[in-house]
Amino acid sequence: MLAGKKILLGITGSIAAYKAIMIVRLIVKAGAEVKVIMTPAAKDFVSALTLSTLSNNKVLINLADEDTWANHVMLGRWADVMLIAPLSCNTLAKMSTGMCDNLVLAAYLSATCPVVVAPAMDEDMWKHTSIQNNIRKLELAGNTVIKVGKGALASGLYGEGRMAEPEEIITLIEELFFRLTTFKGRKAMVTAGPTYEQIDPVRFVGNHSSGKMGYAIAEELYMRGAEVTLVSGPTSLTPKFSGINVKKVQSAAEMYTACISIFPEMDIAVMAAAVADYTIADISTEKIKKNENFLDIHLTKTKDILKNLGELKNDRQFLVGFALETTNEKENALQKLKSKNADLIVLNSLKDVEAGFGKVTNKVTIFDKDENEFSYEAKSKLLVAKDIVELIHKKYSW
Repeated sequence: MLAGKKILLGITGSIAAYKAIMIVRLIVKAGAEVKVIMTPAAKDFVSALTLSTLSNNKVLINLADEDTWANHVMLGRWADVMLIAPLSCNTLAKMSTGMCDNLVLAAYLSATCPVVVAPAMDEDMWKHTSIQNNIRKLELAGNTVIKVGKGALASGLYGEGRMAEPEEIITLIEELFFRLTTFKGRKAMVTAGPTYEQIDPVRFVGNHSSGKMGYAIAEELYMRGAEVTLVSGPTSLTPKFSGINVKKVQSAAEMYTACISIFPEMDIAVMAAAVADYTIADISTEKIKKNENFLDIHLTKTKDILKNLGELKNDRQFLVGFALETTNEKENALQKLKSKNADLIVLNSLKDVEAGFGKVTNKVTIFDKDENEFSYEAKSKLLVAKDIVELIHKKYSW
C-alpha cells in the first residue's frame, strides 16, 4: 500500500541507525519514494553514501551547505509521512521543547504530514522519568510513537529500549496511514488454516493447510478498509496487521460455532479454511496404547459450514467458497457453487504444481453465480489474495 507514497526519513545519532538502511530498502521495494535527512551526529553511525545509493536521492544533513539551502519547509510539505528512526534521547528532548538546531528538527517543526518516531536507547535511559515525560509530550502533540522492543542492547544489557524492527515500522505506517476505503464500513469474515480432529489427548487427524491463503485474504480486505474477523485453525501464522480480530479454533465443530455466531453481522465471508469433512466419533480420554497391529477409528461427518452459511445468507451478504479438486475440477466447483448458495467459488486443482497446501504460490480459477470463469496465472498467495478481493469488489452489490 506504500506504492506511490512519499516518505521523509529522519535519522538521528544512535547505534540503531544501522537499521535505517533496511528501512530505506523496504520503502523503495514497496514502490514508494524516500528522502533521507540526518542529524550531524548520525553520520558517526551510518553512511550517507549508502543511504543515498539505496534511496536514489541525495542525503541532506545541514540546513545550509555553502551556497545551498536545504528547504526544510518544502521537505515537510513534500512528504505523506515523516518517520524519525532511530529517535535518540537527545533529539527527543529537543523535539519535546521545540528546539530547532539541525535539519531534522527544522523539517519536523515544518511538517504538515503525520509524524512517526521510533525511539532507541538503553533501558535505564528509556525508563527515566524525563524521557517518559518527553514521550508523552510528543504524543500529546499528535505524533505516533512506536513501541520499543525488548532484547539485547548496545550496552550489553538485556531489556527494553530497542528500536522496533524495520518490518514492524513499515507495517505500522501502512496500517495507520495508507489503508484504502474500498470496503470502509463493511465487515468481513475470513476462515483460514486446517482443523485438527482429536483422537486422544496427544493425537489428531489434520491436513497440510498452512493458512497462508486465508491470512493473505484477511490482510488484503483489511487494507482495503474492511473490519476483518479472521477465524483461524491451528497455524503458526499471525496477521500482519494488529487491527485484524483473530478467533482461534482447533476443530471443525469449533470453527462451525464461531462462523455461525459471527456471520449474521458480516457483509462478506470468505471461507478459505481447509475444514475436515470427518471427525472422530469417539474421542478417547486416555492415550491409546500401541497394542495391536491395527487401530480402527470410526469417523462421523462434520457440519458443512459453507452450506449452512449459504442457507443463512441474506441479499446484502456476499459469500465466497473454496474448492480443492483433483478430478472434474470445473464441474465439481460449479456444483459446489450452486449447492452451497455461494456468490463466488475459488477453484484450486492439485494437478497444478504451483498450487496446493504449504506452497507460497497458488493458481486459481474463480466462478461466479452466472458461471462466468475468471482464470489467473500462478503467482504468490499475496497477489492471489489481491485478485480474489478485487473480484469481490467488482461483484459485490453495494
